[in-house]
Amino acid sequence: MASAPKRATVYFDPEIHRALRIKSAASDRSISDVVNEAVKRSLAEDADDLAALDRRAKEPALDFGKVVEALRRRGKI
Repeated sequence: MASAPKRATVYFDPEIHRALRIKSAASDRSISDVVNEAVKRSLAEDADDLAALDRRAKEPALDFGKVVEALRRRGKI
């Protein structure tokens, strides 16, 4: 059983709020729907990033100075 939606007060920059109102009207959706979609997308990206970090956790760390020096030797920078 799905739980009921939760209410929260969010303060937007006036220009962001105007853009949300316009996007909401243009897509015939509520501001709440537009914001929920954006938050879900952002959280999904975070989950993807965390999964990528987990997959790469055992990779050896690279020394930044050595990487830069190798790029310089190969004429890349």
